[in-house]
Amino acid sequence: MSDSTIKLGPACPGCGEPWLRPTAVPARYRCLYCLRRFELVSVCPNCGEHSTIVRMSTTAIVACNHCQGSMLKAL
Repeated sequence: MSDSTIKLGPACPGCGEPWLRPTAVPARYRCLYCLRRFELVSVCPNCGEHSTIVRMSTTAIVACNHCQGSMLKAL
């Protein structure tokens, strides 16, 4: 397997590194690289489109279905 196919995790909206991980609190994430905290919101901050939050951390979608922007809000 080449390095280009390894997916470490979702990219942090703050620093861009692939170290965004779910916390013990539902819909909350922390970047292990820059240590910023984020909350998954139901209304896209970019386009205002409403989306249902899936709170299962392994299947959480952090991109807007409408504009593909981040559904994460910095805390």
